Amino acid sequence: MAAQGPPGAAMAMAAPEPQPGRCAHFVLRKKRFCRMIPAPGRRFCGEHGHEEEQNDRKRIPCPLDPKHTVYEDQLQKHLKKCNSREKPKPVYFVQDINAGLKDVSEIPEKQVPLSSLSIEELQNLITRLKKASNGLELHLKEQILSHQALQEALSDPKNGESAFKHLRQQASILGNMERLHLLGPGRCFVEFGAGRGKLSHWVDIALENVESVQFLLVERATTRFKVDGKHKRRDSIFERLQVDIQHLCLNKVPILEKKKLPVVGIGKHLCGAATDLALRCLVESYTTCCDGKDEEPAPKRCRAAQTEVAPHKSAGNESTTEDHKPVAGIVIALCCHHKCDWTHYVGREFFKSVGLGPVEFHYFQRMSSWATCGMQETTGKASTSEDSEDQTNDTEEHGHTLSSTASGSDTLQGTLSVEERKELGCLCKRLIDHGRIEYLQQQGYKAALQYYTEAAVSLENVLLTAVPNPSGIPEPTI
Repeated sequence: MAAQGPPGAAMAMAAPEPQPGRCAHFVLRKKRFCRMIPAPGRRFCGEHGHEEEQNDRKRIPCPLDPKHTVYEDQLQKHLKKCNSREKPKPVYFVQDINAGLKDVSEIPEKQVPLSSLSIEELQNLITRLKKASNGLELHLKEQILSHQALQEALSDPKNGESAFKHLRQQASILGNMERLHLLGPGRCFVEFGAGRGKLSHWVDIALENVESVQFLLVERATTRFKVDGKHKRRDSIFERLQVDIQHLCLNKVPILEKKKLPVVGIGKHLCGAATDLALRCLVESYTTCCDGKDEEPAPKRCRAAQTEVAPHKSAGNESTTEDHKPVAGIVIALCCHHKCDWTHYVGREFFKSVGLGPVEFHYFQRMSSWATCGMQETTGKASTSEDSEDQTNDTEEHGHTLSSTASGSDTLQGTLSVEERKELGCLCKRLIDHGRIEYLQQQGYKAALQYYTEAAVSLENVLLTAVPNPSGIPEPTI
């Protein structure tokens, strides 16, 4: 057998010369030459200039981002314009305003993996889970709706299966918003975890003949192929806020400072802790700031005061009453409970009221992934339903989540069956979600959970909705 040379040499032999006018560096990982254009008289581009035989200038990794290099003698100049440099904070950035837990001593230490628990410890956790869930509403109502704004897209044969599943979910979200009378004029729709902004796009289409509508799209990552830039019609305004929800102070967003429009918070597949951050951003940070301008910063007291000042308004007329609320409503499709964080979780008081704490929360949020694991036939289908056309990195996040949790639960194969794990995972999800519902009720909102689409469309098919309680009095909780 003939001796084989190094793999890089074999690949270089297959492509012995770079393209004319292109860099001569062979990228082993991509099995091709670099396609960057070198400077006149050079064989290599700036990134691979250190390979130039007659080049006496040294390139070093950028201290801000070692993924790229820079000439050492131009480092200071580069640091001033590097895309990885720290940029000035926007006016609406307030450090940790929505973070939640301030008492560091309450933050739990690193817990042992779920797979390392003994059978007795696991059974004890399951017993406590079932006890805490006793009496909760576990069978959710179905609110699988649609909206005429998406009928044309839903009937378009050009849309593939993945696109069709996203459209079904978006149509149901809009249908539920219409059911709650949240699609109307004179409002600001804030989409959390906006990604490309498709949900706001369809809300805008649904409000085609409505005036004074504004959209704020909150996304911490830089997003490509955004659809909000295509809206040029009438007075509908789209503005992107590139900031982590944890640091977003809506009260300082210039457009809300100026127009004082009621806010409707929306989101599709808002992962884990991001949901808690968004809820706190809306019903604590923003509401308190708005109410605190003329009153004491106590939302409940202000709502009661508003009710007393306007006794002639019907308590049953939600649309009339909510016009005076800083937040007119919340509609968020939930997902990824295993990414929740006790530090940010809004339902901590509920957990404590049923005898649970950060340790149990840690294990329950990990066990919540059992609801979508161990299902070999549907795992692949579920991952394809999260197409890259919608939320940022949605396909990769959900796909990796399912596969990793499925493999992580293999250690429990001899203890729990697939169906038992699925049932316990759903129980963990409902327990975490009930903490959010009780939090919203305590803040004076009428909150509910419902199935907004079939499990065949998305395994994460629960929608959280909340509108201001007309009476302004917190609802009794279970």
